[in-house]
Amino acid sequence: MAPKSLMWGGSALILTVAPVVAQAGQLAVDVTIPQQKVAEYHKPYVAGWLEDTNGKAVKTLFVWYDVKKRENAGQKWLPDVRTWWRKAGREMTLPVDGVTGATRAPGRQTLTIDSAALKGLSAGQYNFVVEAAREAGGRDLVRVPVAYNPAKAVAAQGKGEGELGAVSFAYKP
Repeated sequence: MAPKSLMWGGSALILTVAPVVAQAGQLAVDVTIPQQKVAEYHKPYVAGWLEDTNGKAVKTLFVWYDVKKRENAGQKWLPDVRTWWRKAGREMTLPVDGVTGATRAPGRQTLTIDSAALKGLSAGQYNFVVEAAREAGGRDLVRVPVAYNPAKAVAAQGKGEGELGAVSFAYKP
């Protein structure tokens, strides 16, 4: 863009406008919730987190549950998302802004998460884990190995066996 000049107090003031380049990266997460052929369908509670190679949860990325129930009654069923609950959920005070959200309908669900959510995460091997539990339904857990480096792009994917379909993790610095 060409410099612009303005007159101010008899002197020319030159302004240069340059496009702003975003410095923050992003994490894109896709979770497919398959349509179930059942008479009574309830949307699943779903949690997604990163764990280290020892299985310790290091960062909860999202939790979908019935957030609109009065007096936080939707939290009552979060322990059904057993693995996440035991590793991270019971220690959290919910809801968490930017992490918790409403249950999702069947189909492909895409989240874009600012890389600030990964602040403090060291480069190394992790597992991206997604777990789903559905009332009057089943449970499913997908564990996807991820070689995370904050300076490099990474993509990984996996597939569930019932309550979850395709799951993917893509990070761009």
